[in-house]
Amino acid sequence: MAAQPNATMSVEEYLAFDRASETKHEYYDGEILAMAGASFAHNLIVGNTYTSLRGQLRGGNCRVILSDLRLFVQGTGLFAYPDLTVVCGQPRFGLGSPDILLNPTLIVEVLSSSTESHDRGKKFQQYRTIESLRGYLLIAQDTPRIEHFARQTSDLWLFSEAVGMEATLHLPAIDCELTLADIYQEVELASE
Repeated sequence: MAAQPNATMSVEEYLAFDRASETKHEYYDGEILAMAGASFAHNLIVGNTYTSLRGQLRGGNCRVILSDLRLFVQGTGLFAYPDLTVVCGQPRFGLGSPDILLNPTLIVEVLSSSTESHDRGKKFQQYRTIESLRGYLLIAQDTPRIEHFARQTSDLWLFSEAVGMEATLHLPAIDCELTLADIYQEVELASE
């Protein structure tokens, strides 16, 4: 993620700017951040995770969405583009626009060196204010590791982790299971 040199923008100015741009931008507190291009490994992991979740969710009440759908965190004013989002039930949209999702059930972020501290810190802090959110996944790019934060109550999150190619991780909010061998299929890891 790279900061834009522009002066602060209103939400309306940000949305007009972002919709006209070929690059996606996150927005918070008047500042916009350009989303940097993702690595080959990042894209493979996102694709593999999407494929796994899509197959398990097909025919049910939940749908998995790729990163082109903007998420709005009403409690904080953050606009973001998670790598993957799962929505259960009827999607709700904000500001009268079908490209601004309000009610994710699960958010997935694939970590990179430039986004990891933000994804773990300030962004997760803001995501936790979303009432519908039941789970948050952080997927490492360089080693087979997935971290899962599952909401237990409004302010209590349970941490679990799956490490190694033989590991699996159950996602109770959407009743799916991720097998790390599937998620990291064809990904060249640092130890390889």
